[in-house]
Amino acid sequence: MNSSHRYTHEHVYLGSAHDENARRTLWVVMLTVVMMAGEIAAGYMTGSMALLADGFHMATHAGALGIASAAYAYAKRNAKSQRFSFGTGKVGDLGGFASALILGLVSLGIAVESVIRLFQPTQVEFGTATLIAVVGLLVNIVSALLLGHGHNHGHSHEHEHQHGHEHRHGHDNNLRSAYVHVLADALTSVLAIAALLAGRYLGWVWLDPVMGIVGAIVIARWAWLLMGATAVVLLDQTDEHVAEEIRELVERAGDATVTDLHVWRLGPEAHAAIVSVLGQSTTSADSIRELLKPVHEVSHLTVEFRTVASS
Repeated sequence: MNSSHRYTHEHVYLGSAHDENARRTLWVVMLTVVMMAGEIAAGYMTGSMALLADGFHMATHAGALGIASAAYAYAKRNAKSQRFSFGTGKVGDLGGFASALILGLVSLGIAVESVIRLFQPTQVEFGTATLIAVVGLLVNIVSALLLGHGHNHGHSHEHEHQHGHEHRHGHDNNLRSAYVHVLADALTSVLAIAALLAGRYLGWVWLDPVMGIVGAIVIARWAWLLMGATAVVLLDQTDEHVAEEIRELVERAGDATVTDLHVWRLGPEAHAAIVSVLGQSTTSADSIRELLKPVHEVSHLTVEFRTVASS
């Protein structure tokens, strides 16, 4: 009887909260688009350049959040596609990296505009601008609450197949990128409100561009950290903690040595490992696989074994 079906499996490594996070992100996209449209419309009706500028600034965030939402949809739709050797679990990291790039460009634009306004002050409609900034902040708070639940609470699940199983908390960089965009927008709103109030009641017109520069620096740092977190996943950086655990389990008995080891992330809650082992004839690939069962981070395990005599 052909038992090959026992060794075949799908490569679906989406996070356990994938669908929930996708819904939350879609809601935030819709909120952002509505706020963006409202600001642009109000800007045209009142003739306020400040409102128009903030509306188009929010459009960049809507675009980045749209990327995050599209990444969730694409990963889900192609999760079982044979075109992807290890599934689509890293699509979210690609979306997060793209969003981080956009966030970096946004911070650069804010910095340039702020410097220009510092040396060439413009007339500011403090009352209208403050009101819109407050509304924008409220929208960002609602968005942060929607995304923050999924961002701050890990979801564990158990997934078993021939190569091992996964049961741990993961980090969804796609959700994280959306969350950072919302926080960045909230930060600019808070700084803007503080600067507008100071300008209106204290006459500190210069504080508005200064706050813009401060906000740009903070947002740029967030973008850089997000790019770093997603880049290491996209470049298959070795997870040193998991690699060390694998090496220790294989070699602690003293009759086997790890000669080559690759450990990388496949998705928010899944890692893959390729382990090459040189050992005594009493050891085998199956016994190595049994030794590595406690490494719950690894969902896809490939073991290559050679005996000392045959090396």
